[in-house]
Amino acid sequence: MKRLLLAAFLVLAPLSAFAQDVNAYNQALAAFNANKLDDAAPRFFELSSNAVDTNVRARSEYYLAQTFARKGMPVSALVTYARIVNAGPSHPSYLQALEGLVDVQQKLNEQNLVSNILDKAYTPEVRDKWVTLPKEVLARVNYMVGTISQRRGRFEEARSLLEAVPSDSRFYARSRYLLGVVLADPRFPGRPGETDALDVAALAAFRASLDAKGQQIGHDEVKQLALLAMGRLHYGRHEYPQAVAAYEAVPRYARFWDQALFENGFARFQNEDFGGALGSLQALHAPQFEGAFQPESWVLKATVYYYGCLFDEVKTTLAAFDQLYEPMAKQIEPFTGEDVDHLTAYNLVAAENRRLPAPIYLWVRNNERIQDVMRMIAQVDEEKRLLNEMSGWRGTGLVPDAVGALEEVRGTLLQIGGKFAKSRLQEAAQNLRTFSDQAEIIRVQTALDEKDLLLAGVDQKALLKTQSIYRPKMPGAAWNYWKFQGEFWRDEIGYYQYTLKRGCPAKLRQQ
Repeated sequence: MKRLLLAAFLVLAPLSAFAQDVNAYNQALAAFNANKLDDAAPRFFELSSNAVDTNVRARSEYYLAQTFARKGMPVSALVTYARIVNAGPSHPSYLQALEGLVDVQQKLNEQNLVSNILDKAYTPEVRDKWVTLPKEVLARVNYMVGTISQRRGRFEEARSLLEAVPSDSRFYARSRYLLGVVLADPRFPGRPGETDALDVAALAAFRASLDAKGQQIGHDEVKQLALLAMGRLHYGRHEYPQAVAAYEAVPRYARFWDQALFENGFARFQNEDFGGALGSLQALHAPQFEGAFQPESWVLKATVYYYGCLFDEVKTTLAAFDQLYEPMAKQIEPFTGEDVDHLTAYNLVAAENRRLPAPIYLWVRNNERIQDVMRMIAQVDEEKRLLNEMSGWRGTGLVPDAVGALEEVRGTLLQIGGKFAKSRLQEAAQNLRTFSDQAEIIRVQTALDEKDLLLAGVDQKALLKTQSIYRPKMPGAAWNYWKFQGEFWRDEIGYYQYTLKRGCPAKLRQQ
C-alpha cells in the first residue's frame, strides 16, 4: 500500500507544478489585459525565470516584453524581445517577438542595436519563417537588415533586401534611396564593366525615392539625401549641369542645404561657372553657417580665384583659411590619438563643449548615429530611474535583472558612440591636415605664377583695369539684381552669383 501511495505522489507532483504555472500565468495575463501592468510585470518575470513548463516560461517572457512596452519602457522591451529572437525560431513567441522588436525600434527611432540584432538573426534557416510576418513588418525588417548589409559591403544581399520593400510600405522611400547608394557604390559587383547600366538603375532608385507616395518615414530628409546622391552620381560621371540641378533642388535652409551648397560649388567650378561656384561658397560662408566645419570650401574658393589668376584674392582667401582652421588643428590634436579611449571620445561630444573647437564639436555631435546613441542613453537612464522607483517591484528579481540588462545596453551604446566620436574626430583632424597641405600647394603655385608674370613683363593690374564687371545674367523676368554690399539678407542667401575679371594673359589662358 505504501508503494502505491508513493507512486501516486511521484505521478501527481509534476501535474501539480504544471497546474500552478498555468494558474499563475492566467492570473498574470488577466492583470495584463486589465492594464494592471505593475502587477503583471513581476508575475511574468517570475514565470519566465522559474516556470516548470517551457511553454509557460516562453509565453511569459514575451508578455513581459509586452508589459514593458505598454509601461513606456521601450528599451527594456527591446532587450526582452531580443532575448527571444536570439533564442531562435524554436521559441513559441519568435515571430511575435520579431514584430515587437520592429515596433519598439520605430518608437525609439533607434539606428544601431535593432538592425544588428536582426542581421545576426537573418540566417537561411529562418528566412522562410520571416516571409510570414505582416507585410509592413517584413518591409521594415528587410530595410534594416539591408542597411547592415550595405555598411558591411554585402552589396548583392543589400540589393535583394532593399528591392523587396514594396511601394506601399512607409519605408519605400528610404529603401529606394539606399538601393541607389548600393548600386552607385564603386565596389558593387559588375563595375566598371556595367557602370552605365548600374548608374541608370541608381538614378531610377533615387527618383523613386523622391516620388514615393503615401505616408513615408522621414520623407523630407530622404528627399534631400536622394538629391545629394543624384548630384554626386552626375558629378562622378562629369555631367556637371545635371549635378548642379540636383544640388540646387535641395530646399533652402533644409537640414542638408549647407552640404548641397558646398558640393554645388564644386559642380559649378567643374562646369567652368566660376562666378556660380563663388556664389555658392558666398552663401556657405554667411553668418548663418558660422558654426559649420567646412575647411575644403575655402580651398575651393582659393582654387577658383587661382584659375582666374586673381592672385590677391587667392592670398586673402588662404589667409582666412589659416585664421579659421590653424587654431582648430592645434586645439583638436590632443583628442585624436590612438590612446584616446572610446568613453573619453564620447564624453567630449556628448557633454557641454568646453574643450573642442565649436565647429568641430557641432560637426561630430550632429552626426545622426551619435545623436541616436545620445537619445538612447537618455532613454536607458530614464528607464533605470523608473525601475528603481517602482515600489511594487521592490524585493522581486525583476528590478535587478532589468537594471542589469539596461546597464549592459548602456555600456554597448557608450562603445558605439565612442567609436563614432573618435572616428569623426580623427576624420576632422585628417581633413585639416589634407586641406592645409592643399592650401600650401596653391600658395606656392600662386607665388611661382606671380614670378612668371613679372619675368614676362606682364602688368597684371593694368590688364585687370582694361576689363569691366557686368551684372550676371538674370534667370528670368521675375528676378531682380541687388549688388552685394557686405550684408547677408536671409531671402538672398543661396542666390549669389559672382562676375569675375580674368588676370591671366592670353597666352596663359590658352595653356
